Amino acid sequence: MRYLRVVIFAAISLAVGTACKGDQQKCEQAARNYAELVYWKKANAEIDALPESERKLARQKKLSAFTNELENSIGFITEQCVSANNEEQVDCMIKAKTFEAVTKCADPAGTD
Repeated sequence: MRYLRVVIFAAISLAVGTACKGDQQKCEQAARNYAELVYWKKANAEIDALPESERKLARQKKLSAFTNELENSIGFITEQCVSANNEEQVDCMIKAKTFEAVTKCADPAGTD
């Protein structure tokens, strides 16, 4: 789960803050969307590799772990995003619907 916190933090704090501050509500929305898309991309692959009979319980456990980690980290992550004040990146992350799209938003340099 620490991986989730590190990934979100790295993605959202790409820009260095200026005197202006970003929108806290939008930052939280972007962070949650990013976390969900990134986490479930990996988690779904792990769950799909399990026997059918084990998938439901595994998904419930993953959901619980994800929810706990996100709620424990969201305040810190949101503050980092607010400090970065990167509105274009935040808007992109909010609009993203896939892992590929949200990670492209988080890497504006486009390094693949």
